[in-house]
Amino acid sequence: MKMRFFLFITGLILSLPLTAQDRAEVIAHRGYWQSRGAAQNSIAALEHADRIRAYGSEFDVHLTADDVPVVHHDGTAGSVDIQHSPYAAVKDFVLSNGEKIPTLREYLEAARRMDIRLIFELKPHETPARNREAARISVELVKEKKLMHRTEFITFDADAGKELIRLAPEADVYYLNGNLSPQELKTLGFAGLDYHYDVMLKNPEWFRQAKALGLGINVWTVNDTTLMRGMIDRGADFITTDIPHDALIYLSSPNR
Repeated sequence: MKMRFFLFITGLILSLPLTAQDRAEVIAHRGYWQSRGAAQNSIAALEHADRIRAYGSEFDVHLTADDVPVVHHDGTAGSVDIQHSPYAAVKDFVLSNGEKIPTLREYLEAARRMDIRLIFELKPHETPARNREAARISVELVKEKKLMHRTEFITFDADAGKELIRLAPEADVYYLNGNLSPQELKTLGFAGLDYHYDVMLKNPEWFRQAKALGLGINVWTVNDTTLMRGMIDRGADFITTDIPHDALIYLSSPNR
């Protein structure tokens, strides 16, 4: 039943009038972690995403209780709650590829050797004050490493997003949560929307509205090439995917 519904919706998208959009940039979700020797949010996954020439590599950042930003998707590292524990309790956690959980400093140091853009997801923290502190520490470190020109910020938390916009007006900041219209995002100063494809399927008019307002459009996490094509035909500028290598091949094919 779910598959029939998916195919119906995808067919509906593809039957709608197309925009002029022909190509979107590919963002590797948590890096190219499905490649050999990599793991989600590992430095190896970042390196592999750079090697295949993806536009960007998305990664997730939490602040430990003693203010050390670390790169990890889940709120826990093993049994340790990252945001409520000191870095000493987190630092020896080993990823599935054998790397230790990287600090943001280590991750950015590695990124300095590459060309790929950094799609920096600041994870929500417990309080508005903690969100602001995480944003401040993150922006200061990106600036220290002279990587602001290659960094775009994304977040599910509107307050964290507003703080990132204030602290880094030169950077693009996108919103992830899917509950704000393009006009609301424009008013708040966001550079664009970064919404799950389900949100965009339910609100197809947001493609047109975002374009009219000059906002960028990223859609996540798209691992089906038919859906990928549909999102691009409606106007997506970026596709975040777990299959960046396959996506690059597909989108570069004249027969797609």
